Amino acid sequence: MCKIITVANQKGGVSKTTSVRNLSYTLAESGYRVLVVDYDPQSNLTASLVLEDENEDVPKIHTTIANLMTMAMDEEELPPKNEYIQQRGKIDFIPNDIHLSVVESNLRMEMGSEKLLFSILEPLRRDYDYILIDTNPSLGPLTINALSAADSVLITINPEFYATIGLQDLTKTILKIKRRINPKIEFEGILLTMCDMQTNLHKEVCAEVNEAYRGGMRVFKTSIPRSIRVGEANRCGLSILEFEPRSKAGIAYMEFAKELIGFAG
Repeated sequence: MCKIITVANQKGGVSKTTSVRNLSYTLAESGYRVLVVDYDPQSNLTASLVLEDENEDVPKIHTTIANLMTMAMDEEELPPKNEYIQQRGKIDFIPNDIHLSVVESNLRMEMGSEKLLFSILEPLRRDYDYILIDTNPSLGPLTINALSAADSVLITINPEFYATIGLQDLTKTILKIKRRINPKIEFEGILLTMCDMQTNLHKEVCAEVNEAYRGGMRVFKTSIPRSIRVGEANRCGLSILEFEPRSKAGIAYMEFAKELIGFAG
């Protein structure tokens, strides 16, 4: 049975894209059929998955999630899957570009727009075990669409003071979507990223998050350490597990994937 997981936080710089990239790689290497959806107009996930060098095995991007959303708004029939689903290794992905920002503006004026992404992804469930959605740092129409299409939401936060302030607004939005649009959505949990547990601030914030949410939401035991290797891997268009699997961050993402699979299963 396919599980659609939206990775969300209205704050930027909390490793949403990096976590989608590394989680998708680990799941695919573990034998699961994985599709990732770049649903952020910045398109960083697409940039990390599309090889820059000329290679006949890497098709040029013609159809993006922005195109599909526009077709859905216009009630047009979507093209065949092979026209918009691309591959990078064992990972399938739906690419994106800056035109998704135009789509977001149009969504504000579109009646019943909250379920458009759902209408695109629901027919793909039969082909995958996991569909991961990378979102933009906002609680606007795109994120609402991503949450409306999901079975669960994974919240990534870095343990800094301001990073936790918006967490309450995000959880309220998710609960509102659960009541009004998508009753099946659940909290997958909170993943702490970019952690430096040697500092008192990080220790205190991690303790506060666990204390505040452990009763109503899972806080994953695995946290992702801050590492320059992750940035280097991103620059090379690789997951940390391809770039340096024995690094602390690489090991942490592997452990997190095992924890998530055990919880999801």
